[in-house]
Amino acid sequence: MPASPQPCAYCRRHAAVTEFLPFCSERCKMADLGQWLTGTYRVPGTPHDAIDSQDDESAEDPESQEHNS
Repeated sequence: MPASPQPCAYCRRHAAVTEFLPFCSERCKMADLGQWLTGTYRVPGTPHDAIDSQDDESAEDPESQEHNS
């Protein structure tokens, strides 16, 4: 039995096309990229800014510098 075609990862209406996998068209590929760039799609976890501010605080903490010397 042949496998059914994979649906487009963005619109789910059309079968994905090899040229644009996992999307059906350039339009769906670019629309998905736009969702990532605007922050609509996010990967769960600690925001990058929070990690950077923790590093900055430990660098400014004199006690942590004394222990590293």
